Amino acid sequence: MHHFDVETLPAGRWRNGGGATREITSQPAGTDGFGWRASVADIDRGGPFSAFPGVDRTLTLLAGDGARLACAGVFDQLLTRVGEPFAFSGDLALTAELPGGACRVLNIMVRRGHRTARVDQVVGTVVPPAGHAGVVYVLRGRWQAGADGRVLASGQGVWWDGAGHASGGPVVPLTPDAAALWSDIAPAV
Repeated sequence: MHHFDVETLPAGRWRNGGGATREITSQPAGTDGFGWRASVADIDRGGPFSAFPGVDRTLTLLAGDGARLACAGVFDQLLTRVGEPFAFSGDLALTAELPGGACRVLNIMVRRGHRTARVDQVVGTVVPPAGHAGVVYVLRGRWQAGADGRVLASGQGVWWDGAGHASGGPVVPLTPDAAALWSDIAPAV
């Protein structure tokens, strides 16, 4: 398992100036095209989202009053609840509005036909399935992760690439208020 703290990840500004992305991981590493990618985006102002042809995306609100994502004639979705994922095709040209100001989202992207992603809010132990990649992002409380027993707090987490038989052990809640996002990245069937 690889540990991360969002506040220590480098932030790259978007080309349109509407936000910044902090990449957690992009796999396989060091290639032009990713099979899957996890990042945290700070959306500063409304405007267009970049299209990612051939990619399925899941956005989950982490902080702020939310965002309205729209694609003419396809959907108009208001994200207002922290921890509630919204999945959509990266092929679509979206626009975002920020009715309450800036917000932060977890962005999971998978290459269609190669990987699938399921994002769930969890309050109990996460046991990653063998052969699956994934990300656990702590929303609140304290969690213990992997064989090294590192304790994680809000804005921190772990990711694993799914290589080999095991991910490095379970991710376990330590406090009654613990909640996290678990992104299970599975091979496409």
